[in-house]
Amino acid sequence: MNFFSGSLTFFALFAMAQGFYIQKSNSPAFSRDKCSSLNMGVDMVTYLRTEWVSAALVTNQTPRSFDVCLQLGTDDGRMVQFVPRTLRKLITSSAESDGTISVSARRQLEQQNSRRKAGLELEIIDQRADDLSKVDDESVDVVVSLLAAQRMVDNGLDWQQSLIEATRVLKPGGRLLFVEQTTVEGYNYVDVVNGLTYVRKGEEGEEEEVREKVFEEVGFDPVDLTLVPHVAGVAIKAEDAGLSKQEKDEVEKKKESNESAERAFAAFERGRKKRRKKKKNAEDESEEVSA
Repeated sequence: MNFFSGSLTFFALFAMAQGFYIQKSNSPAFSRDKCSSLNMGVDMVTYLRTEWVSAALVTNQTPRSFDVCLQLGTDDGRMVQFVPRTLRKLITSSAESDGTISVSARRQLEQQNSRRKAGLELEIIDQRADDLSKVDDESVDVVVSLLAAQRMVDNGLDWQQSLIEATRVLKPGGRLLFVEQTTVEGYNYVDVVNGLTYVRKGEEGEEEEVREKVFEEVGFDPVDLTLVPHVAGVAIKAEDAGLSKQEKDEVEKKKESNESAERAFAAFERGRKKRRKKKKNAEDESEEVSA
């Protein structure tokens, strides 16, 4: 499947308009990037640029069918403005060491939500971004991480564990949207995302555990015009993530059966239309003869 097909076309056009080049990650997972990032906080130029990209990414890459969004490292109320108006719930998490959402962030979230009047339910939870134990498995449609990884590092949180937690709470087919520094603690961010795996359910006769990739597609763009290198991207969780080989085979057989039934029904409809047309032509010819 091409990453920029279907609902992702808009982001591709947006990226091309900005002079970005789409690429796939082929690097080994969890490899260390030889280029070290700048030892400095996010400057104003980088912040403004990534802010604009973040707004476009979240707005355009959250399908209208999605209902629940979780943000990694909530520190203000901007997410309320970024998400589509069709979204039903926004769940918070914190990049602070104690896992609390600040009073300022709470106030901004509530004020922005009140002004927007989109019917968004705010679930403001005091929980660390690397420990989402208050969120059920496969209960979230989209997880968003915007300039959160480095803040987690600064506050003693495990940013890679936050991604593992994100894969746990994401529904099959759900998305991880991110705008982060290209390298965090020397690790390439996209490589870490692309390298996330899960232990597949064991099969009879298998002696060793089998690990498979969580995300079936990871697409990204470098964010240009920034002093500190950043990357924006979308990762799509596999629809069959967590299933055993037998369960995957059953799903595939069911899919093939449904497709076969659809083809048979389409063929029947085409035949019925042809018979109706043939019958009508015969009736018209009979009327002409009678006349």
